[in-house]
Amino acid sequence: MASKNSMQNENHIIASKDSLKGLLDASMDEGLFKKIETLSHWCIDAIKKGGKLVTFGNGGSAADAQHIAAEFINRFRLERRPYPAIALTTDTSIITSIGNDYSFDEIFKKQVEAIVGQLDIALGISTSGTSRNVHLGLNAAKVRGAKTVLLSGMGGAKFEGDFDLVIAVPSQDTPRIQEVHLFLEHQFCELVEEGLTLT
Repeated sequence: MASKNSMQNENHIIASKDSLKGLLDASMDEGLFKKIETLSHWCIDAIKKGGKLVTFGNGGSAADAQHIAAEFINRFRLERRPYPAIALTTDTSIITSIGNDYSFDEIFKKQVEAIVGQLDIALGISTSGTSRNVHLGLNAAKVRGAKTVLLSGMGGAKFEGDFDLVIAVPSQDTPRIQEVHLFLEHQFCELVEEGLTLT
């Protein structure tokens, strides 16, 4: 006889699977995959011209930012040269000095002002879509002429037009948004890698 815990685990897995299928179907309807293709083309073009991907977020989104940068610099599926990417979430000395001397809101903005140029892509990740420091970082990138992209939950949809591209997963459930983000991030990495390696 299955234990109560194992039944709960099974129910969570089924709920997650059903939820993800619904979200991915909705994402197809809302053109999220087309937006990932657009982001991939921008990134391929930027790298060919000497630009880089700069990505950032808080908490789980910080982990996603670092994950993407690792896939770019090391590899995703194919053996190929490293692609230039940096996650602005990894240098604790920079983050804590800015947070201490100025504000946590400034931690990405000041880094963007230091290293982002007009050939670059700035990818801000925010599950809520409303993280102030992510928005300030993207706005700073826009001022510097970089392409700006917000990857978010449905709360980010209201910022369409503020950035060059808003990819808003149609959900307010944080775990499900993060699971779809990871799926979309892997799609993005694969498209960039194939575009730069196989063409």
